[in-house]
Amino acid sequence: MTTALDTDLAALAEARAKAREARAAFEEFVGTSQERLDAILRQMARAGTAAAEELARLAVTETGYGVYEHKILKNRYNTTFVAKHMLRQRAVGVLWVDEHSRMTAVGCPVGVIAGLIPRTNPTSTVLFKALAAIKSGNGIVFSPHPRAVECCVRTTEVLAEAAVKAGAPRGLISCLETPTLAGTRELMSHPAVSLVLATGSGEMVRVCYSSGKPTIAVGAGNVPVYIHRSVPDITEAALMVTESKAFDNGTACVAEQAIILDEPIADQALEALREAGMSMLEPSEHESLRRLLFDERGGLRPDPVGQSAVRLGNLCGIPVDPEARVLGVQLDTVGPHEPLSAEILGPVLKLYRAPTPAAAFDRCLEVLRFGGEGHTLGLHATDVDIIERFSALPASRFPVNTPTLFGGMGYSADIDPSFMLGTGTWSGSISSDNITALHLINIKRIAHEVRPWRQLASDTALPP
Repeated sequence: MTTALDTDLAALAEARAKAREARAAFEEFVGTSQERLDAILRQMARAGTAAAEELARLAVTETGYGVYEHKILKNRYNTTFVAKHMLRQRAVGVLWVDEHSRMTAVGCPVGVIAGLIPRTNPTSTVLFKALAAIKSGNGIVFSPHPRAVECCVRTTEVLAEAAVKAGAPRGLISCLETPTLAGTRELMSHPAVSLVLATGSGEMVRVCYSSGKPTIAVGAGNVPVYIHRSVPDITEAALMVTESKAFDNGTACVAEQAIILDEPIADQALEALREAGMSMLEPSEHESLRRLLFDERGGLRPDPVGQSAVRLGNLCGIPVDPEARVLGVQLDTVGPHEPLSAEILGPVLKLYRAPTPAAAFDRCLEVLRFGGEGHTLGLHATDVDIIERFSALPASRFPVNTPTLFGGMGYSADIDPSFMLGTGTWSGSISSDNITALHLINIKRIAHEVRPWRQLASDTALPP
């Protein structure tokens, strides 16, 4: 009891100290030009790219989740592809000028950001949030998941050192080394902090929104994907789905979860999925997988998260092809009575057959409403009427004929590149966008008079 109390007190003290340090650094930093910010961003991105392998190894070793080679790619995606996109934008200073309306928009940093980091994608998320914070002229203090502290601290050190060498004040970027719930709450609610930027579980998101601070938080994504009879290439669609779900052992919330197969092409699609690396479980094997993945209350157990398909099979005592990359389970229902229909942060795909597009639409809606509302829906189709019809569903992004992971994060589809995907008010998030540096600023509008103020009465008069 004394040890727990001492840990909480240490966490509170650390959160307060680092929030104050970040605020002091920000006050010194505020007013830095976009050109100078970009120079610092470049140095941080180069340092992050150089350390990508080290950070990936630390993440896999500490968390026990994911695939080393894939975590390297996630790290480099943020320090190369996303960073280049950031450098093409303006986030501070004059953003645009509208000569006709005589209005100038000016971007201003929000201040110090509290950045919450999940266990599933720790180093890549720190990289993304730190780069976005500096691009927009802000300071940031990270609060990592307790099982991802060391890799997050090291990632922060790499970035902070590069930023200081490039001219940023020390303390502008930091990470809590004793993260507890009490310490995280203290950081979020501290007067020095202006904004909370949170990625994680639904419970964590609720905690963030109760902090009393403006919050951008994103959580779960139970992503349905409809493969319609007008799919351009069933073999390619099956490969996309399998590669996307197997990537980093399914730890990305934007990866495919439930595949809804149009009945006329269902058998062909199932065969293509098997050839692409999916091992289909028998109905009699489903219960073993349920017990492994979910607890008695239907919550996802943490230990099986981010494990390979073969390892999941071994843990269940189910014989699985040693070359299998994804496990497939064919289901008939969605909801709490069938835990396997929930979001699974692992290489498990749920498969449904739909006799008609109307039935597929209803099934996609069921999946979204069971933990995925507002996130993402994938489509493999060329029928424009189908694409238009399914776009009415409550999701924020609709990657078409591309993997939902790579399309949703803004690589294979022309959505803003990001490692933080908003889910909109459908799921209690403030934004449905892919979050970028432009979400981390206040915008001032310098507006000159364009019509005489004395005309208000005459302009609002009712017609005779």
